[in-house]
Amino acid sequence: MEFLLEAIGLSKKYGDVLALSDLSLNVSRGEIVGLLGPNGAGKTTAIHIFMGLLTPTHGSVSVLGFSPTTQRHKMAGQINFSSAYTQLPGNLKVIENLNIYAGIYNVSKVQEKIEWVLEIFSMHHLRTRLTGALSSGEKTRLNLCKCFLNEPKLVFLDEPTASLDPEMADVVRGVLKKINQEKDIGMIFTSHNMLEVEQMCDRIFFINEGKVLTAGTHDEIVNQYGCTALEDVFIKLVREKR
Repeated sequence: MEFLLEAIGLSKKYGDVLALSDLSLNVSRGEIVGLLGPNGAGKTTAIHIFMGLLTPTHGSVSVLGFSPTTQRHKMAGQINFSSAYTQLPGNLKVIENLNIYAGIYNVSKVQEKIEWVLEIFSMHHLRTRLTGALSSGEKTRLNLCKCFLNEPKLVFLDEPTASLDPEMADVVRGVLKKINQEKDIGMIFTSHNMLEVEQMCDRIFFINEGKVLTAGTHDEIVNQYGCTALEDVFIKLVREKR
């Protein structure tokens, strides 16, 4: 099987601190993979390596058949990233930010793509609003609009519903599932909402202190640890490492 992303034995050291240790995972086309762990577990470091923003100390990674370290320019237009904590220029209107990013991503049929993302993420009525005047949840949805402008083959979603109210979070999860199925794209998904992970993810990797503690489907993992819910597994794994 050819993977959209395949990481083998990734390690990353910052001085004497080992942020990742022998991390291996893969993502197939049309698959949503959850990357879970407590704060400081190594999730962000892993994503930055996958995107070519950091170089691993050891190991190898392939994204869409390219090395993020040496061939980032070849894969950059086919991936994207969204985080509830990424700030877009606040002095620009929503539509201006999207036009700028469409240019950066070399998007064809710009207006058609912008109208599509505004519609699916319920942002159409905010198109002329200054980005700095948006609520935290609206900024999160604008980041998601940006993320899907270039019709990526692989996306990295860092807590994509963290600042959304329950109703809008449910809407966004539905949209992400729909895009995943219709566009057959791969997703790496981080969240501290275990119910959300159960709903969204085909496979799950638990990491802590830079190491994979367990991996598999939801059912495989909860059965392995004799639990009924993913949240119980999360708590158990984190407390065992303390």
